[in-house]
Amino acid sequence: QVQLVESGGGLVQAGGSLRLSCAASGSIFSINIMAWYRQAPGKQRELVAVSLVGGSTNYADSVKGRFTISRDNAKTTVYLQMNSLKPEDTAVYYCNLNYGSSKLGDYWGQGTQVTVSS
Repeated sequence: QVQLVESGGGLVQAGGSLRLSCAASGSIFSINIMAWYRQAPGKQRELVAVSLVGGSTNYADSVKGRFTISRDNAKTTVYLQMNSLKPEDTAVYYCNLNYGSSKLGDYWGQGTQVTVSS
């Protein structure tokens, strides 16, 4: 029905950068929300950044000023540019597509590992 394909994870040294991508395909309504979550070992999954079709974005306090979420609405792709990476950013990062309060669907990518070495 809906598939999310992620790429861009990997190993990077502290202070470096990575750019994650998530391409959504399938039966997708034009108005949707896409977001990035992450989950570190032993911790709950947390919202990192969210992007609305209209351009509104929000970020977790821990990544403000370092991460940027953007999307290509025509191609239904969301990106997460991660700069000034810290070891505490190490986590599995998940792409999410949903429709907010309408609850028409809630889809997740498989997750991509980001490891930041000190």
